[in-house]
Amino acid sequence: MVKQFLIVAALVLALRLPFFNQAIQGDDPYYLYGAEHAQIDPLHPTHTQYIFMGDLVDMRGHPHPPLNSWILGVLLAVFGDVREAQFHLAYIAFSLIAAAAMLALARRFTSRPLLATLLFVAVPAFLVNGNSFEADLPFLAFWMSAVGLFVLAVDSRSGFMLAAAAAAAGLAGICAYQAIFLTPILAVYLWQQRSKWAVAWVCIFTAPAVLLSWQLWERLTSGTLPASVLAGYLSSYDLESAKRKAGAVVALIVHFGWIVSPLIVLAAMRKSRKWQLGAAAAAAAGAALYDPNPLFWFSFACGVWLLCWCFNRGFLGWWVLIFFGCAVAVFFVGSARYLLPVAAPVCILTAEAVPSRWAAAGFIAQLPLALALAIVNYQHWNGYREFAAKLASESAPRRVWISADWGLRWYLEDKGGLPLRKNRIIQAGETVVTSELANPTLPGVPLAPIAQAEITPRIPLRLMSLSGRSAYSVGANGFLPFEISSAPIDRLRAEIAIEPKLTYVDPAAPGAASQIVSGLSPDGWMGAEARVLVKAPLHPQPFEITVYVPENAKARHIRVLLGGETAIDKDLPGPGLFTFTAPAASSSPRVFVTVAVDKTFSVPGDARTLGVVLRGIGFRL
Repeated sequence: MVKQFLIVAALVLALRLPFFNQAIQGDDPYYLYGAEHAQIDPLHPTHTQYIFMGDLVDMRGHPHPPLNSWILGVLLAVFGDVREAQFHLAYIAFSLIAAAAMLALARRFTSRPLLATLLFVAVPAFLVNGNSFEADLPFLAFWMSAVGLFVLAVDSRSGFMLAAAAAAAGLAGICAYQAIFLTPILAVYLWQQRSKWAVAWVCIFTAPAVLLSWQLWERLTSGTLPASVLAGYLSSYDLESAKRKAGAVVALIVHFGWIVSPLIVLAAMRKSRKWQLGAAAAAAAGAALYDPNPLFWFSFACGVWLLCWCFNRGFLGWWVLIFFGCAVAVFFVGSARYLLPVAAPVCILTAEAVPSRWAAAGFIAQLPLALALAIVNYQHWNGYREFAAKLASESAPRRVWISADWGLRWYLEDKGGLPLRKNRIIQAGETVVTSELANPTLPGVPLAPIAQAEITPRIPLRLMSLSGRSAYSVGANGFLPFEISSAPIDRLRAEIAIEPKLTYVDPAAPGAASQIVSGLSPDGWMGAEARVLVKAPLHPQPFEITVYVPENAKARHIRVLLGGETAIDKDLPGPGLFTFTAPAASSSPRVFVTVAVDKTFSVPGDARTLGVVLRGIGFRL
């Protein structure tokens, strides 16, 4: 047991440590909001509000109880700020706990415990979502511990183990609502063991009892049941519609087919019953009519077959069927991570059912795929972190409104940005950052681009993308387990609300700051590139720019773009004061000007990159 655990632990660490600096992602910000509020009100971390889809919502309606926010709150108190590396290193403990519990269960139910546990570690959702601060891995760790300790307690009739199982189930209950599924699953084990141990029968209700106690505590201390707030949001956002639920069922079946490698599923099919093969064939045919992409109909067929195959598979089969049935009834999104609690029984059953060489081949095939998906996931969220940092360093100080979500929102908020609410009036000179993937709230004012970026990892796999065909997290236009594609994941834009008043901008003049977009200091120094907004004159006037090239400046060429079109492209013969003009006619009341020079330099004591001194730019009236 110890040797096997060391092997598993070494693999888990080898897979987790390269991602220790994973950027904030997905729903991480919501848990972190709770962690921040826990510093003020430790007993009520969800007694706060945040912007969701442009609306101000009550976090008591968050679809998870507060344990994960408490855990993050402790880390926040210890480290003093959100630090990705330190937090991820701490969260590795949950992966190790889940893997250890899996090994213990596998030793109880299969003759190939190490192989089954390796399959568990290679589950794509375990590897990908284990690198987040969402509740999935803490919940999985407590869920697996509860089942493993309960089985051990019943087998040995150990009161100590039963108490430990109850504690783990209680923690699972305060981590995720779906912990209540433990009750029927553990009841099946007691029933199959013909156990009359009354204390054990009581123990199976620990998770719902803890969850109910928390609900009552919230009702007594705040006057509101979190479950009622959640129900209100599910209704108001139409999250329980029949169409959405049907899509969630399809997506869950597709993801179920990828818990283990399809190689293992195909190997297990060789000894399958005819009705199970018939169900899979019918599922494949029906799915192909909806979407002929083989990745969809093949995955759907594998999922259907696995579900059928779990019938008459003892306790592990019932574990799968009960959880999946409850998941179908409860979840409104078919995310792959929602099936992590059934990864253990699937891995154990398939490891026992197929020849070792097939199981090993499945592991060898699945692990690189899961790792590649994790790398793409890392690059996706890191793209948001880099964009936010670049925007903060290059743009002039101004209010930033965030019409985006997930990690991009977190990093922009960390730089002082504010989430954009619906119907918010954006003032001239304010910046709006949007993510095309996140269905941004439209600000309703004219905008001019400041910066943009496209997130396109080189590995041709996508968990999320602008096409929306992958249902890994949430599928908008398809039900693929992942996409095989090189298309962009997201396009990011930073734009400025344009209502300029000055037709000619002197950087040192009063009021000029609101029309300086980026790259230009109040003293007139610009870097390699500067962006300015100017008001178009009522009648056509020539455009003019005046720059001063000091003796120590290295710039020898200047290029000016008006509204994205080149208007001036001139050499700078040397030091001196230069004025350039160009004819300009604009049908817009505002003109976005970009000025670029070919070379920059720096001086001691000044952190800026310096190009030339811009004395004035725009239309002289």
